[in-house]
Parts: sequence; C-alpha cells; structure tokens
Amino acid sequence: MTTATVQPLHHFKVPETAWVERQMPHYTGAERERVIERIKTLLKEQEATLVAHYYVHEDLQMLAEQTGGCVSDSLDMARFGKEHPASTLVVAGVRFMGETAKILSPEKRVIMPTLEAECSLDLGCPADEFIAFCDQHPDRTVVVYANTSAEVKARADYVATSSIAVKLVEHLKNEGKKILWAPDRHLGAYIQKTTGADMVLWDATCVVHDEFRTRALVDLKQEHPDAAVLVHPESPAGVIELADAVGSTSQLIKAARELPHETLIVATDSGIFYKMRQAAPHKTFLEAPTGGHSATCRSCAHCPWMAMNGLGNLLEVLETGGNEIHVDETVRQGALRSTQRMLDFASSQHTPVLGRGDA
Repeated sequence: MTTATVQPLHHFKVPETAWVERQMPHYTGAERERVIERIKTLLKEQEATLVAHYYVHEDLQMLAEQTGGCVSDSLDMARFGKEHPASTLVVAGVRFMGETAKILSPEKRVIMPTLEAECSLDLGCPADEFIAFCDQHPDRTVVVYANTSAEVKARADYVATSSIAVKLVEHLKNEGKKILWAPDRHLGAYIQKTTGADMVLWDATCVVHDEFRTRALVDLKQEHPDAAVLVHPESPAGVIELADAVGSTSQLIKAARELPHETLIVATDSGIFYKMRQAAPHKTFLEAPTGGHSATCRSCAHCPWMAMNGLGNLLEVLETGGNEIHVDETVRQGALRSTQRMLDFASSQHTPVLGRGDA
C-alpha cells in the first residue's frame, strides 16, 4: 500500500470554527421564533423541502424535521430530495452535498444557504490532479468517497459511503481488482487493514476527524472508565483502535441507542449530538478530545464549513434566491454512473447504503 502525495492541507484556507461561529447572526427569543416561522412559510410558498446534514446547527436539523424534510447523510439527503415532490431542494450542508442532490435530481432547483461551505476532503482532491493520478494507475479500479466533487465522482468507477466501503472493496478484491482510493487516507487505511486489499491511497483528511488524538482519548477514557467510545473511520488509526464501535454517522447514532453504556465518548463532528440525544435522551455524550482546546484547536470537533449554515442565510436564500447549484450535464452523467454502481452493489448485498451515513 502506498500513498499519493498531493497538496497538504495548509495549501487551502481552513477557517477556525470559533471564528465562523462569531460571524454568524444569532437569534434568540421572539426574534428566533419569527425567523423560524418565516422560513417555514417560504418553504411552503416555494414548494421547497429542507434537507440537512447531521453536522449542521441543531436549529436547521429541527426545522428540517418540523417541515417534513430530512436529516441524514449526503446520499440519503439526495435520495430523499429525488423522491420528494418538492420542486426546490434546500440543502443545508457543504457544497458537494448540493452537487450530489443535483446529480440525482437534475430537473429540480437545488439551492444552499451558502456556497462558501466547502469540505477539506473535497478541496484536498482537486479534479485535475486526481484525474492525472488515476491516469498513472490504469490497472486500478477507482473508488471514491462520497465527500468529493462531481468531477471526481465522474472519473471514478464507484462511489462509496463509509458504511459500504469495506464490503465494496472486499468484493472488488475477491474479483482480483486492485484499488485506487480517494480522498480520505484514514478511511482508506482502515479499509485496507480490514480487507487486506491492494490499495493506493490519495492523501487528504477531514479537518475535524484528523484532529482527534489517541493520547488525549486514552486520558479521557481513564476519567470515564465505564464510557464507550464511538469513532467515525475518518479518524486516525490510533483513535479507531480505541473504539467500542466504528461506523458511519447513522451507524454511530444506532450504536448510541443500542449500547448499554450510559456515557459515550464520540469521535465525530459534535453536530451529531442533536440526533444522538434524540436516540438516547438519558445518556451522557462527551466530545472526543482534538489536537487542542479553546483557541488552540482549529475545528474543536465541529466542521467550520458546516458552521456556515445558519438561520440567517437560510432565510436570506429563500427570500432572495441565488446560491443555486449547477452541474455540467456530461459530468453529472459520469458521476451518476459511479454512484449508481454503488447503489446496485448495495442492492445486491441487501445493504441499505442510503440512510446509513457517509460522513
């Protein structure tokens, strides 16, 4: 197993989550209720539905639930949008999630509260560099994570979510295939270790999960010896090794509900706590420690780009229009092909990939 060398994370700007949150308007009391009611009215008037990712602010998750929308992972958000009769999909998340919705629903208007919400995995895998890298490995089957641009998906043979990636790669290995995996190197290493497949890995990471630290997690576990540790496989290997449960977003929510432990240490974006507390309201949830604390951490266990979604810009995009997602039709067809291959494989395995998390 080797790892491709691409631009390191610091070659693109990663805002600090605390800074982003300070820039966002905050609504309380009667003003908050007024904004929420106005959003509900506009969604109804525009025949729009709100689909929100597990990692956005709980106000947006709550709104999606209350208005008949969806709170889930990016592919299930897109599937829900495709099957929903709404003519407009409002996607609260990061840019590739809006693209995924457009890939599956080209006939619908897809808008987002902000188009500045990026993803370090997407930014860390520029399409031109990735395509050139694939061309250097023509003997490998290209499998890309859902957290990628439409252009990267269009070059891939398969798209994979974290819930199905191990099964998919194991299947391809059994067919004698060698794998090129992108972009998350931690998830790729986890898949390679689990399956034993011959894999070449792209070198990108999630800005949130990459910050979780093994030593600090050991210390926290010692403070809470009866706690279970839930880990998303985008985390470093040392953190994964300490896990009582490893899984995608939806799988971790399920583990939070089903594990007998009363205290859970969670190594994924803290935005997921909204749904975890719904699933297990009597339990205590602790953030797994990141590389620093207070001003010294970059994400502090919450994606800065997810934090760019709020009530204010959701209201603004509904009132003014704009922030519409467009995907070139040739690119869309290619991305749809690789996504459909994953869905067909999931169906053949009787694995409900949609709604079981990708990030």
